Amino acid sequence: MSMMKEFKAFALKGNVVDLAVAVIIGVAFGKVVTALVANIIMPPIGVLLGGVDFSDLSIVIKEAVGDAPAVVMSYGIFIQTVVDFVIIAFVIFMIVRAMNSMKKVEEVAPKADPKPSTEEVLLTEIRDALRAK
Repeated sequence: MSMMKEFKAFALKGNVVDLAVAVIIGVAFGKVVTALVANIIMPPIGVLLGGVDFSDLSIVIKEAVGDAPAVVMSYGIFIQTVVDFVIIAFVIFMIVRAMNSMKKVEEVAPKADPKPSTEEVLLTEIRDALRAK
């Protein structure tokens, strides 16, 4: 099989396409959560903490000198990123939990007693006839 055929077979497998869709949706969801945290969640928290804007929270390690920019540790942005992560992790947890509960319902569903196949019925009849002799 040529390399192009192998690549085409690989790229068009259902799992690869599903993964690509999941990554695209995940990136879009991450942007939505980032916007939610930065613009909706963090401003009220900042107001509750005395008017703090978390994106401005930083520690200057070294002041700017001439053309060299200041060395700054922006821990406020880190706090926003942690909140983003917690929200995304919680949503993923809830999705996985829901999927697992659906799987459990499927597993718990009672299985109907399967009818014996015609071959089993015939073998049972032969066995019973041999015992009767």
